Amino acid sequence: MSRLAQAEKIQPHWWRKSIFSVLLGLSLAYGVIAIFAWFGPGGIDAAVKVQFNMWATALLWLLVLSLSFLFKTGNKTLIYLLLANLVTYLSYATLWWLV
Repeated sequence: MSRLAQAEKIQPHWWRKSIFSVLLGLSLAYGVIAIFAWFGPGGIDAAVKVQFNMWATALLWLLVLSLSFLFKTGNKTLIYLLLANLVTYLSYATLWWLV
C-alpha cells in the first residue's frame, strides 16, 4: 500500500470547513426547501407540507454539513457551497419570475 503525498491528503481545515458548511449549508438547505415549498406539489398551501419542510430542512442541512468535510481545503468548501447557493437562488428567482 503506497502512502499519499502531502498534496493528495485531505487537509484538516476544520474551522473553516465548519463555519462555511454551517452558514452556507443552512442557506443552501433553505433555498432548496423554498423551491420545493413554493413550486412542489400542492404549492405553498398544501396541508402537511409545512411539517415536511421543517424536517427536510434539518436533514438537508446535516447532509451538507457532513459532506462538506470531504473537500480537501476550506477554500474549496467555500467555493463549491457559494456556487451551489448561487445556482439554487438563481433557480428560485427564475422560477418565481416564470410563474
